[in-house]
Amino acid sequence: MKHIVIVGNGIAGITAARHIRKLSNNKITIISAESDHFYSRTALMYIFMGHMKYEHTKPYEDGFWKKNRLDLLRDYVEAVDVSQKTLKLQRQGKFAYDILIIASGSKSNKLGWPGQDLKGVQGLYNLQDLEAMEQTTKTATRAVIVGGGLIGIEMAEMLLTRKIPVTLLIREENYWENVLPPEEAALVSRQIKSHHVDLRNKTELQEILSDANGAVASVLTKNGEEIPCQLVGLTVGVSPAIDFLKGSTIKTDRGILVNRFFETNIEDIYAIGDCAQFIEPPIGRKAIEQVWYTGRMHGETLAYTICNQKVAYNPGPWFNSAKFMDIEYQIYGEVSAQPQAHEKHIYWEHENGQQSIRIVYHVATRKVIGFNLMGVRYKHAVCNAWLENEAIITEVMQNLRHANFDPEFFKKYEEDVVHQYNLMEPEQPIEVRKKKFWKIF
Repeated sequence: MKHIVIVGNGIAGITAARHIRKLSNNKITIISAESDHFYSRTALMYIFMGHMKYEHTKPYEDGFWKKNRLDLLRDYVEAVDVSQKTLKLQRQGKFAYDILIIASGSKSNKLGWPGQDLKGVQGLYNLQDLEAMEQTTKTATRAVIVGGGLIGIEMAEMLLTRKIPVTLLIREENYWENVLPPEEAALVSRQIKSHHVDLRNKTELQEILSDANGAVASVLTKNGEEIPCQLVGLTVGVSPAIDFLKGSTIKTDRGILVNRFFETNIEDIYAIGDCAQFIEPPIGRKAIEQVWYTGRMHGETLAYTICNQKVAYNPGPWFNSAKFMDIEYQIYGEVSAQPQAHEKHIYWEHENGQQSIRIVYHVATRKVIGFNLMGVRYKHAVCNAWLENEAIITEVMQNLRHANFDPEFFKKYEEDVVHQYNLMEPEQPIEVRKKKFWKIF
């Protein structure tokens, strides 16, 4: 029996532990300095907004861990000694392992701004961030959020529920335009402003200024404007939390370098989740995947390899979903922020400016390669099958109604999208099929 030690109790590490336990009788220890038990990190905003309590975010009862012989250790890993197969823990000192799985997650980025370590400056990634936000908002009368990612939108929505005015600083013309195509970026920017967020485009942070007590008093922008505030949210992305590996021989770049089996350059050491960086990413995937569902897939896939059933990571087409205030967002496959030479983009937007559908296909092969949806929901199984089966654009257009996830009496937009396609491709017009069902499998 081997002793498997997992650093991190997020979705990747816990999924690995659960599946290793299903497949083996090995001793398993999970180490985390953040919390006693696994919880849903994506639910932090709902705790703050009063929709849930912390105990509601724990998928398993506290007795689950003992029942399944999963030992939990609340401690912080300071270093890894690969030659001795030991960890240096802040409280317990040396801790031995036979197999080490690093699932240490991410940390909020700080880009070296003066004042970034003042009281009242924070990211939003873990329970400690949530606790800090609870304390600061007791007296805060204004907040400034720096950065246009998904966490920034969540933080803005959270603060608005406490009636704290928010200014959001973004470098770009529109929100998240390094990820979203221009039309969707403009759509989301309008949505942000409609919720009374003071969105400042083309505005960068210069410095965070302090009051007499070492807390935030205001921010200074590169435009020379000073904005008074008591809370600064730094939401300029996250990076792998791997500082404790400095000095070890485990190879790292931005994250811990792994192959498709999550193996590092050191035997019996693996990395999964936000902290792992693929040396050769799967087709259509990024080298670092910082998404909840991919962490779950990492953990389950690695469990088979740990238990002598070696399986390579094969996640299929990219998928992600989020919410921008009250507008749902979905992406399937590859949708570039700027259309590429080999692509054609069908884009339809509702006249109300709150729903849009984008379908991307290859010019030469006419194979569909991506979907971007705002305020409209498509079925994962249908879109995933189209992408995996390399469906051509005419086939997708003819059967588009089968992707729609919305309830029966909601308005459908398939005919509008097909009309948009017909304007682009008048030599090959499409009629929407009314009765024949497209077979997914």
